[in-house]
Amino acid sequence: MKKILLPTDFSDNAWSAIVYALKLYKDESCVFYFLHSTKLKAMSSRTYITSSFIESINEEAMKEILALKELVETSDANTNHEFEIIISSNDLISAIKRIVKESNIDLVIMGTKGVTGANEFFFGTNTMRIIKNVKLCPVLIIPEEYDFTTPSQIAFPTDYNRFYSNKELKPLKELADLYDSKIRIMHINIQKELNDVQEYNLMMLKGYLNNYNHTFHWIPDYSKKEIEIKDFIEELEINILVMVNYKHSFIENIINEPVIKKIGFHPTVPFLVVPC
Repeated sequence: MKKILLPTDFSDNAWSAIVYALKLYKDESCVFYFLHSTKLKAMSSRTYITSSFIESINEEAMKEILALKELVETSDANTNHEFEIIISSNDLISAIKRIVKESNIDLVIMGTKGVTGANEFFFGTNTMRIIKNVKLCPVLIIPEEYDFTTPSQIAFPTDYNRFYSNKELKPLKELADLYDSKIRIMHINIQKELNDVQEYNLMMLKGYLNNYNHTFHWIPDYSKKEIEIKDFIEELEINILVMVNYKHSFIENIINEPVIKKIGFHPTVPFLVVPC
C-alpha cells in the first residue's frame, strides 16, 4: 500500500490538502498518516511551560486529531484507504524526517501555509523548511483553497543541463500513471541550440519517458523564469507542476532567496518537489 504523510495544524489549508490527497488516490490502496506537532504551540505560548501544561496541549491535540480522523473516515468510504494518527512533541521538520524514514513514507502532501501563513506568500515558513530539509521522499504542495481537478496535464520544466536518473523521474511517472496523464516537458530556450550535454540529457529523458504520453515544448526566453512557468501552466491548462530540487536548481534558488523575493513564484496548481 502507498504510504502518504499528511502534516496538519488543523487549519483550513491543511484540510484542503487532505481532501486533495484522498481524491488523488481514490483508486489506490493507501495508508494515510495524519501528523500533528505540538512543539510550535508549546513554544509560542506565554504560559510557563510545566509538565501539566504540556499534557494539556497533548490532550487537546489528541482530541483534534481523533476528530479529524473520524471526519475523514465518515466522508471517505473507500475501503482501500486506512488512516493512522501521530502526535509528536518534536518540531515539525524532525517529526516528518523521522516518520518518513521509520515508516517508509512514499509522499508528503501538505498545504502551502498554516494558520499563521501570510496571504502574500505562496509558501509558508514550514513549507519552505520541509522542501529544504526532507530529502527521502517527494513533497506535494497544495495551493490554498484548491479544488481537486483530475491531473490530465503535468508540467515538467527542465533546462536539460542536468541528467535525471530513473529514480528521480519515478515520482513523475507514478503521478502520470494514476490518470494516464500527459507529461509536458518545458524548456526555456535561452540559447538557440542545445550543447552536447543538453542533447545527451534530452535523449535520455526521451528514453525514460518512452512509454508515457509526453510532448516537448520550447519556450522563448521572454521574461523571468517564474513568470514563464506561470504562463505555461495557464496556457496549456496544467494541473500539476513537477520539479526536481537539486543543487543550483530553480527550486533551490527560490527557497534560498530573501523572503521579499519569494512572492514572485506563486504557482496556482499543486506542486510536486522531488528531492535528489
